[in-house]
Amino acid sequence: MQDKILAKERQFHDIWASTIDIEGIRVVDYFESCTAPENRFILKQMGDLTDKYLLDLGCGAGENSVYFAKKGARCVATDYSPGMVDVAVKLAETNGVQIEGKVMDAMALEFADNTFDFVYASNLLHHLPNPKLAIREMHRVLKPGGKACFWDPLKHNPVINVYRRIATKVRTEDEMPLDINLVNFIKSLYSETAYDTFWLATLWIFLRFYLIEKIDPNKERYWKKIIIEHQRLEPMYRKLERLDGVLKKLPLMKRFAWNLAVVATK
Repeated sequence: MQDKILAKERQFHDIWASTIDIEGIRVVDYFESCTAPENRFILKQMGDLTDKYLLDLGCGAGENSVYFAKKGARCVATDYSPGMVDVAVKLAETNGVQIEGKVMDAMALEFADNTFDFVYASNLLHHLPNPKLAIREMHRVLKPGGKACFWDPLKHNPVINVYRRIATKVRTEDEMPLDINLVNFIKSLYSETAYDTFWLATLWIFLRFYLIEKIDPNKERYWKKIIIEHQRLEPMYRKLERLDGVLKKLPLMKRFAWNLAVVATK
């Protein structure tokens, strides 16, 4: 069963990779735009990346590896999709940096123990049949004191769950958004864990895309659109983000956010 799931994931992402416009990717926006709160949270805790050895798991189109390489890190970009690894390497060349690309299973990494200063993963774990294996592998390949930095969607929000049922052509059928209780497992494995959740009231932007702007969720990936159009969305987003800050102080509300971001120290 696991092999079948991974094969479908590889096929889906290889097809997606073949459609990506490398010239149109603005790398910095995925980390510094207002609508990238997960990466802004992670960056605050990473510190200076100069000469740090960084593993980018599930690298996708390579925005992450290229951003970190521009900050001085030595990056290895891995993905189960050969097509995505090829795109990531080409994106690095376009941006004047070098990364090493490898096709690899995040649940069985081909690296020695205590190799990396950082392991980074975005939107990876919910694609895996056993995300805990990947979290253990991150821990294994990190140097003592190294940091695992990752973010992924949670399963608890009813608005996002409706979106998931509608947007079937831009998602794989085997995706499993995370339970927030996974944080307890991470805390048991790592010496120190910082986390936060994002997108509560701010999810109005998704509703606006669908209900007001009539954007077909099977033709445009909403989670890409919020990055691409961050300048247009910023006034609305900033107001809603302040409301999110209030909502997250209420009991149990953090679990109803769209995304979870974690920085865990070995």
